[in-house]
Amino acid sequence: MTDEDRNAASLSDHVKGVIQRLLPHTLLTAIMYHATRVRWRPWKNWQIRWFIGRYGVDVSQASNTDPESYEHFNAFFTRSLRAGSRPLAGGAETVQCPADGAISAIGDIHAGRLLQAKGRDYSLHALLGGDHGRTAAFQGGRFVTLYLSPRDYHRVHMPVDGRLREMTYIPGRLFSVNFSTARVIADLFTRNERLVCMFDTDHGPMALILVGAMLVSGLQTVWSGPVSPPHGQAMRTWRYDNETAVQLSRGEEMGRFNAGSTVILLFPGKRVRWLDTLQVGAGVQMGEGLARLLSGSAAEG
Repeated sequence: MTDEDRNAASLSDHVKGVIQRLLPHTLLTAIMYHATRVRWRPWKNWQIRWFIGRYGVDVSQASNTDPESYEHFNAFFTRSLRAGSRPLAGGAETVQCPADGAISAIGDIHAGRLLQAKGRDYSLHALLGGDHGRTAAFQGGRFVTLYLSPRDYHRVHMPVDGRLREMTYIPGRLFSVNFSTARVIADLFTRNERLVCMFDTDHGPMALILVGAMLVSGLQTVWSGPVSPPHGQAMRTWRYDNETAVQLSRGEEMGRFNAGSTVILLFPGKRVRWLDTLQVGAGVQMGEGLARLLSGSAAEG
């Protein structure tokens, strides 16, 4: 299948899109939240076993390989990996992949727009919550969008060393964020609930955005704990000064999803060069190289 075929919306995609527009996203997600935290052994063990079989989950790389020992389904879903299962590629000049998943879009930010899928793009300004300062930092920059499927590892890690500057919760809908939905739902990533995390790095600002989705029963970070639910809160920004500074190293966990979703990574200007081997639809793992950091005369533009 070519990239063009993969990105073309089918009749099935459009039908699924219509159904999603009609579904009560928040209600379904609230039900999912409670159902995945039931500790009754027969129920939670059945959930986990069914999920492993349905999605072909590889538990051999988990730090705990016994599915029935998890206290509930969500504990299994957000499982940690055993040490050494995701070695970091390259050195400090390498931008590592922050999560397991697949590349759904990658490229440059043109005229304040990011590619969503073939024939669809969306606003950088809206993605970042309508903040002019954040938007200006990434005009003409570069982005990559990673889709995390249900079978993937669902913790998110730092692509480079960074110091947290601010975090903004932006309320929204909870459309599914898979490839099919991205082809038919306009402005998908600016309509969905999301968490925008702004970091200062040695190569300028970096934005790491966690996008919620239908049945994603929570977004959380290592410094704040759960941020959502409740869903639909008012937009809120937390700022971190020297006294509340959060410094995270390349490869260190920064957050997690309590179900499948999407991560969007932004860099300013031409501070990074994506590796030539990256392709839309290709599977990636946390720790793999995504890009090379550029500085001085090596920076483009």
